[in-house]
Amino acid sequence: MTNSSSSSISRRGLLGAFAATAVMAAPTYSNAAGFLRGGGDIRRIRMYSGRTGERLDTIYWIEGEYIGEAIREINLFMRDWRNNKAVEMDTRTIDIMTAAHNLMETSQPYMLLSGYRSPETNAMLRAQSSGVARNSLHMRGQAADLRVDGRSVSQVARAAAACRAGGVGRYSGSNFVHMDCGAVRTWGS
Repeated sequence: MTNSSSSSISRRGLLGAFAATAVMAAPTYSNAAGFLRGGGDIRRIRMYSGRTGERLDTIYWIEGEYIGEAIREINLFMRDWRNNKAVEMDTRTIDIMTAAHNLMETSQPYMLLSGYRSPETNAMLRAQSSGVARNSLHMRGQAADLRVDGRSVSQVARAAAACRAGGVGRYSGSNFVHMDCGAVRTWGS
């Protein structure tokens, strides 16, 4: 593709302008779909799992349509690695993760620490830590715990919070950020 017009706006410039106005463009979850539409015609997610050694780099949405096979790959990738159980992940969470990643302007993939959690895994983790919710959105496939090499917890959390499309928890002591598609809220330090 060639660009013969010097006055045309580049994709990067357009995304930069969009990122600068993201908070104003999506003040509530009801506007989240509009915010995410601004992410472009293609949505791509890149992750790896230190637990399983697996990597995922897939385009899962093109021009308004989710790609079923890619969503199934994401569901499998985000499974409970302790017992190999998977559910349908809520695509809103995947979209929030993608939008936050785009705002960080990094080529580094997410490191997935936790996606779906079976009730058994959640109960086990809850017994070990007071920071695990009894009715965790992880058990509904609506949450992910993530980190990004080269980005601090604060940077990842700010990008996720700028989406104004779900919950964002900072876990600086454990070096990860929780993102979910529940009510808009923030917690942690």
